[in-house]
Amino acid sequence: MSTEQFLDLEAAQSIRRVSFKTAKVVPGFVSGTHILIVSGETACINMKVRLSPLIYISCPEYWGIEVIGELQDGHCIIGIVPTKFTVSRQLNGIIGSKGIEVLGAKQSKKIKVAGGCKSAVSFQAAPVKL
Repeated sequence: MSTEQFLDLEAAQSIRRVSFKTAKVVPGFVSGTHILIVSGETACINMKVRLSPLIYISCPEYWGIEVIGELQDGHCIIGIVPTKFTVSRQLNGIIGSKGIEVLGAKQSKKIKVAGGCKSAVSFQAAPVKL
């Protein structure tokens, strides 16, 4: 399946973007790598929160990374106090030409990160000689 065909599929309805409080990028363990760390709160004690990068055909300035929540049982069990979450993700291969943009339910945050893709790069197969 091509990226274009994948993007034409209907979007999932069982996940949603969730709000976050903090988002920061720290150096990875290997030189030249980066890790995104996002923290926040959710009302549902059974919500699984993760970071999901958007899909692009060409290099964006800021690569969008969604903070998404999933209710695997289909309903929210509300706690007495909000449930805190911290999630992280390596950024290898998902950094735009200027950095990343963390996308939450009601806010977003652009973070400049070096070493991303080049916006002038195009992906085209070379002709095959017979």
